[in-house]
Amino acid sequence: MEFAGLARGSAWRAAVVAAAALGALVPIPARAIDRLYSAGIYPVLQRGLTRLSNVVPIALLDLLIVTTIVAFSIAAWRDWRCAGVATMAVRGVVRVLTIAAVVYVLFLVCWGLNYRRTPLMAALQFDAQRVTGGAAADAAAIAVARLNALHDAAHAAGFPAAGARDDRLVEGLRTAVVDIGRGASIEPARPKRTMLDWYFRRAGVDGMTDPFFLETLVASDIQPFERPFIVAHEWSHLAGFADEGDANFVGWLACLRSPPSAQYSGWLFFYSEVAQSLGRRDAAAIAGRLTAGPRADLQAIRDRILRQVNPQVAAAGWRAYDAYLKANRIEAGTKSYAHVVRLALGVRLPSGEPALPAYH
Repeated sequence: MEFAGLARGSAWRAAVVAAAALGALVPIPARAIDRLYSAGIYPVLQRGLTRLSNVVPIALLDLLIVTTIVAFSIAAWRDWRCAGVATMAVRGVVRVLTIAAVVYVLFLVCWGLNYRRTPLMAALQFDAQRVTGGAAADAAAIAVARLNALHDAAHAAGFPAAGARDDRLVEGLRTAVVDIGRGASIEPARPKRTMLDWYFRRAGVDGMTDPFFLETLVASDIQPFERPFIVAHEWSHLAGFADEGDANFVGWLACLRSPPSAQYSGWLFFYSEVAQSLGRRDAAAIAGRLTAGPRADLQAIRDRILRQVNPQVAAAGWRAYDAYLKANRIEAGTKSYAHVVRLALGVRLPSGEPALPAYH
C-alpha cells in the first residue's frame, strides 16, 4: 500500500527532480544569464521579494526552516503511527529528495543563477600587470591614510543602529552599481537577526543573504564600525553579485561613495584584506602608520573574533561553504573573498578611472 501511495503524485515529484537536475547540469552561457536573468527576470523578483520581506520584522528564512522541519516531523510521525517504520522510512527518503529538489529549483530561480553571470574581472577592464606586491603595499598605505583621516569624523557622526536601513548607503550602492556599468535598480533589505545567529558567531560569519526571500541577515556581535560594509556587501548580493569577491568589491565601492562612517567601514575591511597579501615586514611597517583610533578599532574586531569564534565550528563551516561555492561554479571557493584585492588593483571602471582612488 505504501508504494501505491507513493505512486500517486509521483509525476510532479519526478518533474521537480528532473528540473533540479537540469538546473544543476545543463550549461547556460554567461551572456545569456547576464541578459535574460541578471538584468531581466532577477531585478523584478528581487524588488518584489525584498519589499515583501521588509514588511516582516523577523527573518522569513527562519520561518521557512521551522515550518519545513515541523511539517516533515508531523508527516513522519503520522506515517509511523499509521503504517509503521518501514513506510515511514521510505516516504521520508522520498520527501527529503523532493524537498531538496524544490529548494534547489527555488534557489536557482530566486537568486542562485547569478552565480553563473559574467564575473566582474571579465566584464570590466582588468589589467593583471597592475596586480603586484608594490601596488598592494601602496594600496595598504592608502587605506591607512584614509583610516587615519576618517576616524574622528566617522565616530562623531556615528554608525547606523542594528536593523536600521541607511538611505545614504543605499545611494552609495546604487552609484557604485552604475559606476561599474550595471544599471538595474535594487530594493535594499532591512538588516535582520536570525535564529542562526549562534552559528554565525561561532563560525565567524558576519552576514548572509537569504536566497529565497532576499533578506539581509547580520550577526549580532559585529562592531558598529563593521556594520556599514557588511550590510553593503550583503546588499551587493541582492544587486545580483553572487560571487563573494565581486560582492566585496561592489560593497567596498558603495562605502567609498557614501558618508564618512561608511567610508571608514569600507577602508577597515579593505585594509584587513590587503594587509594579508603583504609580507610580514611590509605589513608591520604599514601597520605602524595607523593612529590610535583605527588601531583600537582593528583590535576590537580581532578581540571579537577571538572571543566568539569556535575554531572547529569555523573550519567546518568554511569547508562546507567552500564546497557550496564550488558547487555553484565559483572555482576559487572561499578564496574568492581575497579576490577583491585583485579587482581593486587591476580594474578600471567603464569611465576609465581606476577602481582604487589615489589619495594623497
